[in-house]
Amino acid sequence: MERRKVGILGATGMVGQRFIQLMHNHPWFEIAWLAASDRSAGKTYGEACKWKLDTELPARIAGMTVMPNVPEGTPEGELPKIIFAALDSDIAKELEPKFAAAGCAVISNSSAFRMTTDVPLVVPEVNADHLAMIEKQSWRHESGGYIVTNPNCSAIGLVLALKPLEQKFGIESLFVSTMQAISGAGYPGVPSLDILGNVVPFIKNEEEKLQEEVGKLLGTLAGDHVEMLPAKVSAHCNRVAVEDGHTECVSIKFKQPATYEQILAAWAEFKPLSDLVHLQAWGHGLPTAPDEPVVYIDAIDRPQPRLDRMRGKGMAATVGRLRECPLLDWKFVVLSHNTIRGAAGAAVLNAEVLAMMGKLDPVKKVAR
Repeated sequence: MERRKVGILGATGMVGQRFIQLMHNHPWFEIAWLAASDRSAGKTYGEACKWKLDTELPARIAGMTVMPNVPEGTPEGELPKIIFAALDSDIAKELEPKFAAAGCAVISNSSAFRMTTDVPLVVPEVNADHLAMIEKQSWRHESGGYIVTNPNCSAIGLVLALKPLEQKFGIESLFVSTMQAISGAGYPGVPSLDILGNVVPFIKNEEEKLQEEVGKLLGTLAGDHVEMLPAKVSAHCNRVAVEDGHTECVSIKFKQPATYEQILAAWAEFKPLSDLVHLQAWGHGLPTAPDEPVVYIDAIDRPQPRLDRMRGKGMAATVGRLRECPLLDWKFVVLSHNTIRGAAGAAVLNAEVLAMMGKLDPVKKVAR
């Protein structure tokens, strides 16, 4: 199939770099436009970006000119209609609607519109049906554009582990304590003297995001909005001296009794995208989707970020240490790669599902 041209907002940041790494040789998407702040605009990407990833910066990308982070700064006909956004929340709140109004499908990693009523907050294995809400957005009716968001980096790995349990047993309450990698703070992130040999028990707005987003992600689509999951969620979020990979200790109370064997079976059987992952009609299935979104490791000291964060090419949630909880019902540990599954990879997978749905194809003004 012909590769679709895409653009990246906030291309020089850590998540922007992950977008480039994941889509450089993507079979469906071709990076055709890069944008960043005024201090980077006009430079080549190689000049503007301090590349921090463990793969080489592609020569073609390094030679591309960085554009301003606004649709008006791009010559007519050169702005791709698919935009991956890796912007700070305050900037995203201003800029993302401008791109949606310009007729772009904005696949956002920011928190600015995650809890907006008509904006889908999506992890495809968990709630792909919520993508239908884009048809309710005013931009969709006026220009064909829309905004789709992926969740907070801690929420994604967590809800992958929770979804099959919610389906089988129902969730009454949830307690989670996170140990979040420093790459989640971007670059340069947390100063070395603050994090080395230390744990920082505060990440601004992180606990609130996690508690709210779980309810929307595991909620039920009800026409033009999502009925939130009525479970109680309490979160403690901590920054730790780990480069990549968020670890979360979870205690859970179910609505229905569950045995150890039943919980393991729920995780093992959870493959909601399996038909799309292996679909041959397009020749690739969903290129970014893991074969097993939840992988359980039966070892007393796993998962660990260094050993397990790249399972499923960084797109799987790894679970371990399932045991009875003396306060609630059960407890376990879940690990996910925060800048792949928790950020850029999540957005790319959302775009792949939208492509399968035909929602990335050019549309005329949609009648009300």
